[in-house]
Amino acid sequence: MKSTLSILVLIFSFWTIISCENKKSKPKSYPAGVVISFDDAYVDEWFDADKALKKYGWKASFCVCRIDSIGAPQITKLLELQKEGHEIAGHGYHHYNAVKFVNQYGMDQYLKQEINPMIARMKAKGFRVSSFAYPYGERSAALDSALSSKFEVIRGRDFCALAPEKEGCYFRDSKFMYAFDIDNNHIHFSIPYLLELLDEAKKKNKILILTSHRPVRNLTANYQTKIETLAFICKYMKLNDLKFYKLSDLDNLETVH
Repeated sequence: MKSTLSILVLIFSFWTIISCENKKSKPKSYPAGVVISFDDAYVDEWFDADKALKKYGWKASFCVCRIDSIGAPQITKLLELQKEGHEIAGHGYHHYNAVKFVNQYGMDQYLKQEINPMIARMKAKGFRVSSFAYPYGERSAALDSALSSKFEVIRGRDFCALAPEKEGCYFRDSKFMYAFDIDNNHIHFSIPYLLELLDEAKKKNKILILTSHRPVRNLTANYQTKIETLAFICKYMKLNDLKFYKLSDLDNLETVH
């Protein structure tokens, strides 16, 4: 009897282990989609782009810097964008290069001059900030660690030109992420390659993260993205059932299966 009971216990334990391992190894499944984010403080242009792209039901993350230098009419526009369901995220109080600043003045001064006042002033103006995008896209492990408790999502920039499946600009179940730059002066940007990135997201059920600065009708300077390009992304997404994500949406994806 004892021998039979022992065998049954062993069999039960074996299947319990196998079951747990299968649960652990089961990949998470999210609706394929795209994060469209913008950096700096081109509020008027962002507002105009929203008018042009609203028909697609788009949602974007606007990562704002120099909040106390933005005029009252632009603050009103940002609040309206937030009310419509877009995200207003942080991009630094002064727009310092985080890595260079910390190397010269230390982490404590960086938090004191660049992060804490940004959070306080944006909150005072009515913005719910839970995401942060590094100015110039540069980051370090020490910075990620220092900012981890202050933000739910922390975004840098992907400076590579790899095969789409190897790019770092897809969500990877982490609060630390990178975005692919679709500005006109980004050396790796082209419509054909953007299409490859979108196709990779669609076929492999991934979330592509993009960043831009100033949306315009016609290109006149660096750090600009044609509204036509943004419309191309939105049309592709609608035709292929890709979901519009904000940076802040990625914080809760671990609960989605």
